[in-house]
Amino acid sequence: MRKDQRKNDELRPVSAEKGFQPQADASVLIKMGNTHVLCAVTVEDSVPRFLKDTGQGWITAEYGMLPCATNTRGRREAATGRGGRTFEIQRLIGRSLRMMVDLSSLGERTFRVDCDVLNADGGTRTASITGAALALRDALVSLYAQGGLDAMPAVVPIAAVSAGMVNGEPHLDLDYEEDSSAAADANFVITGDDRLIEVQCTAEAGPLTIQEFDNIAGLARKGVSRLLTILWKEEG
Repeated sequence: MRKDQRKNDELRPVSAEKGFQPQADASVLIKMGNTHVLCAVTVEDSVPRFLKDTGQGWITAEYGMLPCATNTRGRREAATGRGGRTFEIQRLIGRSLRMMVDLSSLGERTFRVDCDVLNADGGTRTASITGAALALRDALVSLYAQGGLDAMPAVVPIAAVSAGMVNGEPHLDLDYEEDSSAAADANFVITGDDRLIEVQCTAEAGPLTIQEFDNIAGLARKGVSRLLTILWKEEG
């Protein structure tokens, strides 16, 4: 049994509050245990230069962590410049979101998704993807309802979760303490119809066996299915 009394295959408590930031075109405050991320979407009537006059839209993401999101205060990236970890995570979020919809159905507009970590206890990138996907879906629904889209694009539900080997056993949805001590940990981004978008897996204490990877991948698939059941409500 884990310190929070979860079973190895159990998610942390999860919730999503829509409209948390009303100035945005759509927003979601997602909570997975003590990891809390605010995901907000802004729709812009322009695209990057490489897409100009193509009729195609774009989806991109920015990620950041508030100074007191962790146990010790971190410096604001406005003062220090964005680090490699930040760029890597926001590219991951953007790649994942672009798998949700046919970009040619968006017109020449950009959906800019901001993911700000308010509190961090492991799994900030996976919580960001899960929350950002919900916010992006809501932004598309809102834009269509306002007449900004001729048709509602088909949206592929996605979610993300971590899994790893801790004390010789596969664990789902690692908190910071588990992630720090894991012999191997991985992040999975998976669609609602059980297709992989991205897997990031790293062994820390020694090489991971194929069977161990299969075990944590199985947990991740179950975890994503559960997340989508809890969070992904189709609009009436």
